[in-house]
Amino acid sequence: MTLTSQPSYLDSRSNVLHRLDERRWRSDAGHPMMITPLPGIGRDDIDRQARSIWRYRASLPVEIGQPISLGEGCTPLIEKTWGALSPLFKLEWFNPTSSFKDRGAAVMISFIKQLGIDSILEDSSGNGGAAVAAFGAAARMKVRVLVPESTSQSKTAQIKAYGAEIQLVPGPREATEQEAIRQAETTFYASHNWHPFFLQGTKTLAYEIWEDLGFKAPDNIVIPCGAGSSVLGCHIGYSELLAAGQIAKMPRLFAAQPQNCSPIDASFRAGADTYVPVEIKPTIAEGTAIKHPIRMQEILSAVRHSGGQTVAVPEDLIIAAIRKLGESGLYAEPTSATATAALEILHETGVIHPRETTVVLLTGSGLKSTAFMTTLFAS
Repeated sequence: MTLTSQPSYLDSRSNVLHRLDERRWRSDAGHPMMITPLPGIGRDDIDRQARSIWRYRASLPVEIGQPISLGEGCTPLIEKTWGALSPLFKLEWFNPTSSFKDRGAAVMISFIKQLGIDSILEDSSGNGGAAVAAFGAAARMKVRVLVPESTSQSKTAQIKAYGAEIQLVPGPREATEQEAIRQAETTFYASHNWHPFFLQGTKTLAYEIWEDLGFKAPDNIVIPCGAGSSVLGCHIGYSELLAAGQIAKMPRLFAAQPQNCSPIDASFRAGADTYVPVEIKPTIAEGTAIKHPIRMQEILSAVRHSGGQTVAVPEDLIIAAIRKLGESGLYAEPTSATATAALEILHETGVIHPRETTVVLLTGSGLKSTAFMTTLFAS
């Protein structure tokens, strides 16, 4: 396919381009897509009248005429004393549905709506489904969210509150995605894992942290990682800032996974570019419990390119991090606490140093895991 120099969808595995005005969520080869590299923006391009992620709208690959916004973004970045370290915690639960996924959903839904699509489906067992349902409601779209049959009622309640249709799918999490892909033949698949415009929303994390730090990049960012949208979003955003000459170097990206479900860590340590078989066990950090991330290749490349690494965190250290966060005034879900536990491992092993500026992403509120948190703090 011959395209102009305008931004395009890119299937990096086959090096094939597709136009952005096509109604698609994957390449013709069935691969996940990215957006071709963008030039990035500078501080003068920020829309300072917008107190949301839309202050960085100039960085998007297309102009969004009527953004669908619920005030997402501009979340607090607070410093805490953490042993010998003084990390900065990015509190992403201040987003409208209490997780970072509102960033991606806002941009993805706005773009899809602009294409004239008014009926969508998503598959998720938690935060992604809530975000797509909320922004779909704000866009007056018909939304169907497929969830595993085992999903707790507390999670489906938030999705239902936004008026979305819930469909329970028997079997493991993978079966839910497979059913969504089957239904995508008749309804547009607005997947937070597949659609590249979701990553265009999560990249605002990089721009926002850059602005928070006085237009500087941190040395390190520690990120909970399941499907990897935050890792990829940060890599995309900082790559653009580097291309635009706004920062001198890329921050090191550290992808934190629960040891019980750590396929990305296994592949990274094996020096592989694709999936390496690893034993999967249940984990309390269910937001990162993804056995086969569809963007494994891109995640590994991003971490390596940044000079970072992966960290697999045992369950007992995740629990200890939840408690320590609570004692400091931060009520984070287990998935978020995985990043905090990884921070301590990285410091103990001499990878991260006190003199460096380190940001830890706390991606979701403890209120997202009320049943587990109630049990943990029952005594």
